[in-house]
Amino acid sequence: MGEITERICSILCPDLETKPSNAHIPPDYLLKICERIGPLLDKEIPQSVPGVQTLLGVGRQSLLRDAKDCKSTLWNGSAFAALHRGRPPELPANYVKPPNVVNITSARQLTGCSRFSHIFPSSAYQHIKMHKRILGHLSSVYCVAFDRSGRRIFTGSDDCLVKIWATDDGRLLATLRGHSAEISDMAVNYENTLIAAGSCDKVVRVWCLRTCAPVAVLQGHSASITSIQFCPSTKGTTRYLTSTGADGTICFWQWHVKTMKFRDRPVKFTERSRPGVQISCSSFSSGGMFITTGSTDHVIRIYYLGSETPEKIAELESHTDKVVAVQFCNNGDRFVSGSRDGTARIWQYQQQEWKSIVLDMATKMTGNNVPSGEDKVTKLKVTMVAWDRYDTTVITAVNNFLLKVWNSITGQLLHTLSGHDDEVFVLEAHPFDQRIILSAGHDGNIFIWDLDRGTKIRNYFNMIEGQGHGAVFDCKFSPDGNHFACTDSHGHLLLFGFGCSKYYEKIPDQMFFHTDYRPLIRDANNYVLDEQTQQAPHLMPPPFLVDVDGNPHPTKFQRLVPGRENCKDEQLIPQLGYVANEQVIGQQTNDQDESILDGIIRELQREQDLRLINEGDVPHFPVNRSYSANGGKSPNMDIYSSPNIGLRRSGQIEGVRQMHNNAPRSQMATERDLMAWSRRVVVNELNSGVSRVQEECRTAKGDIEISLYTVEKKKKPSYTTQRVSLVLQSIGLHYFDSSSEYSDWTADAGINLQPPKRQTRQATRKICSSSEEENLKSLEERQKKPKQTRKKQMSKTKGGLLSMAGEPNEEWFAPQWILDTIPRRSPFVPQMGDELIYFRQGHEAYVRAVRKSKIYSLNLQKQPWNKMDLREQEFVKIVGIKYEVGPPTLCCLKLAFLDPISGKMTGESFSIKYHDMPDVIDFLVLHQFYNEAKERNWQIGDRFRSIIDDAWWFGTVESQQPFQPEYPDSSFQCYSVHWDNNEREKMSPWDMEPIPEGTAFPDEVGAGVPVSQEELTALLYKPQEGEWGAHSRDEECERVIQGINHLLSLDFASPFAVPVDLSAYPLYCTVVAYPTDLNTIRRRLENRFYRRISALMWEVRYIEHNARTFNEPDSPIVKAAKIVTDVLLRFIGDQSCTDILDTYNKIKAEELNSTDAEEVRIRRVKTCKQENTSWGRSRGSGRSRLPTEQGAQYEGSCLTN
Repeated sequence: MGEITERICSILCPDLETKPSNAHIPPDYLLKICERIGPLLDKEIPQSVPGVQTLLGVGRQSLLRDAKDCKSTLWNGSAFAALHRGRPPELPANYVKPPNVVNITSARQLTGCSRFSHIFPSSAYQHIKMHKRILGHLSSVYCVAFDRSGRRIFTGSDDCLVKIWATDDGRLLATLRGHSAEISDMAVNYENTLIAAGSCDKVVRVWCLRTCAPVAVLQGHSASITSIQFCPSTKGTTRYLTSTGADGTICFWQWHVKTMKFRDRPVKFTERSRPGVQISCSSFSSGGMFITTGSTDHVIRIYYLGSETPEKIAELESHTDKVVAVQFCNNGDRFVSGSRDGTARIWQYQQQEWKSIVLDMATKMTGNNVPSGEDKVTKLKVTMVAWDRYDTTVITAVNNFLLKVWNSITGQLLHTLSGHDDEVFVLEAHPFDQRIILSAGHDGNIFIWDLDRGTKIRNYFNMIEGQGHGAVFDCKFSPDGNHFACTDSHGHLLLFGFGCSKYYEKIPDQMFFHTDYRPLIRDANNYVLDEQTQQAPHLMPPPFLVDVDGNPHPTKFQRLVPGRENCKDEQLIPQLGYVANEQVIGQQTNDQDESILDGIIRELQREQDLRLINEGDVPHFPVNRSYSANGGKSPNMDIYSSPNIGLRRSGQIEGVRQMHNNAPRSQMATERDLMAWSRRVVVNELNSGVSRVQEECRTAKGDIEISLYTVEKKKKPSYTTQRVSLVLQSIGLHYFDSSSEYSDWTADAGINLQPPKRQTRQATRKICSSSEEENLKSLEERQKKPKQTRKKQMSKTKGGLLSMAGEPNEEWFAPQWILDTIPRRSPFVPQMGDELIYFRQGHEAYVRAVRKSKIYSLNLQKQPWNKMDLREQEFVKIVGIKYEVGPPTLCCLKLAFLDPISGKMTGESFSIKYHDMPDVIDFLVLHQFYNEAKERNWQIGDRFRSIIDDAWWFGTVESQQPFQPEYPDSSFQCYSVHWDNNEREKMSPWDMEPIPEGTAFPDEVGAGVPVSQEELTALLYKPQEGEWGAHSRDEECERVIQGINHLLSLDFASPFAVPVDLSAYPLYCTVVAYPTDLNTIRRRLENRFYRRISALMWEVRYIEHNARTFNEPDSPIVKAAKIVTDVLLRFIGDQSCTDILDTYNKIKAEELNSTDAEEVRIRRVKTCKQENTSWGRSRGSGRSRLPTEQGAQYEGSCLTN
């Protein structure tokens, strides 16, 4: 175009360059004029190809075009009837108005087919209207879902309830109770028989849709549930339900499709590359063979369900910030991920790896003006992603309030949709119309968009009278596309659809059951009963319908409740609380005389009960006792009458939450009504024919996915960039638990220990991600030194406690090597009472590495070899441990010298500080391991094996000489070895193991053989006599585990049950260096982590220590922590005790006695006017000190064994 412009300039204006007066006009002057005119003309008369600028265009591409050039000839009826390759013709792009319905219908009669877009133009969606806004929850509603038939709607709210509604008329059908915290996600299975709900109470509950009976209570997470998914796969009768959590885990719950029974233990993967990592989202492929998850550690993980058990096959690390959304396409193996780094990626499995197309949110449309809001924020973030129904486009929501539509094949930006005034977190594609998508956000706006045209079809604004607008939190289309439902921040359910709203006019605007918020009691398995009636919620008789204030609705609305449709007026007792103007009749308070109307109503109730008894229709449900109208007990009505009939008393203004104190009588139905109620069908199963076809379709898709993965898997081995730990499953641990943590054996086993050319065989593999900008060289660099790369990334974030998002920087998190709950030989995790061999040269190497990397400041004069005479190796015992907040988190040890002959402490000691560091070998070795290694007495030519990357590697001893001449007697790295893959390096004898007879060698020389769990167990520390008291370690561990289980049943222990939520308390990791909790201690006991009972007691004391460090010393949480610690320590110390609750009662009694004595002392002190020495003040002076039992000094904090 530039050459053409220059030629035109020279023809039209030949004197531009010759005349000095025109020197101010640049050579591209005319080109710039055209660039300015083009967008203005596009706005009035759009081009046929947007963004293309040319001076030589014709028709709709010409700069001289006018409105008539854009008109196309209207088609006649025969044109619509013409078929091209058996399909109806597509309208030209410049066809200005929708085709005539008569022409389309006539053409369809002639040919028998027609395009859906012709029959149903996108403008038809303008006729969707809001049928009803129903207030059904007392808190925000973040979850909404349709059942598979579209006839039922489910809502999950922050008020802990899941409710079931009728789509066609908006009736409230049932309430599912049981959760004790906010509902975070819901899912309906493909057979339409179950609904699962995840909650912030860490529990997944599953109910039967037909009867509302609880099917399972799944407890496998230690933090909030973040997503729930039923797997689409259909392998025989086995099905999977997956749940992800803020604890960084994903659980695969197996269940039987016929019996609907769930296994108690899931297949579980723990994906915590660092503390605080959460799995935030998940999505299944259409065939159910793959599921992908997005995490706050920037990693996308993919799992495969085509084998016997789920397995992780890939970790994709292309994003540089949190992955907040993932979504598989509707057909195929592609999925899209969205991240807070401002990009989305479309992934596809090609050439044995997952490749991606990058969608940069900073991309702008060409040839058009920038939409308002494009530059509202400095850092762009993706908030939500979606596919259209045919997978031709991907839609992303951005934090600048815009939606962007992308070609899913090329990654080209097609449209930018503007209209929202706040962030969008809802994108819902139409179930079968690829043109339509729905968006909603915190601005209260709901938009229906035409993706083909990039235009807005309809807008709804959720304005709530007297309260402003309500943010829209979720939205779903019904399967038939005729309805969609939304939920908002004020507890509303909004119902939209085609057609009239007459059926919705018959229901009230506020719908609650009077039993919704009744207290529940829980059994040991977390199943619930209604506290008042002692019945399972689904077996209770039909409830009454009330408004948000707890006022019963009139009779005509009571008949909307399932089970009350055919009740007589006198059986709908709440109507008696209304007068002609339908105002609630006020009553006297409980301490005043009962009103005349109260007496009349109670007498009516008594007569009704007597009639029912005489007829034999006595309800068989237990209820509360009541009093007759005259104030005395009615002898015949004790178990049938209720103290209140649903009328609100003065002082009870809290509304529906207080209905358990002022409940309508729900026992008035006859036994026949109750039997019908128990047999009711709340949600019907799918038609057998429909269900069969859908299952066959999912099976076919699953077979295709298995075939694809199997073929690609055989072509070549996958790249591995990071070792995945092989997990030790000890006795009592029945679930799978794999990890992708950063800490690895190589980092602690020796400098240059990892052979760069070895192939590792792993139970869980990791496939690298690739995209246009990544190359193999950078991948290999990450493979060699993953920890060094991580350290460099961390160093960039130094300088503040919190990030811009208000979250703690990664460098403040406690390192994984001290948080691990599984025992490992390396890295060495110190425990109280450990007898060690300290190697001075290893410690010196650590100090040099720290100084070289400038990780933290070190004073060489304070190192132990400069303060005392240390030999190359010393026999020592750990008598003190404490941790210092980082970065990095340091482990401080007090080491006491042991006499090499007697094994007793000599009275001298020294202190060291260290942390697990890449490429620095452990310089502390357990004395037991050291002695075992000495007894082997390796000779030149001996064959050995060693664990690297969770596999056995084989080699031969070549020579033995000191690692450093100045330490001639040290066995630290004293052997030169020759690996079978022809590499050589230095090894320590405790890192080398003999090769037993019958050992399986690798098929390929120089490769590795996976380590079995039995072999790993055999390599761990073996407790010595007396280290666990009079009992064995197994006996003591099981006893304490049972004690902790019982302790967790007490309310005061619940704050210490799981790790502190760093998203709620971001500064916790900057104050507490060694976090621990009861669940962590229990898991360590299950895995036989502790080497002796004193190590267990040391960690228990840290529960109180951490509480005192972070909180005020006299706060309730600190007092509770002290009780937990005292109870558990006394229980552990008394090995004859088996009932920890008895221990708790004794301590509480002692505490009460001491409190009484203390109050007497304080009164005496006050009498003597010695306020300055009062007990209360002295207690409040030591906020940040260690617990009293541990003392304020370093030696006191490091408990002696």
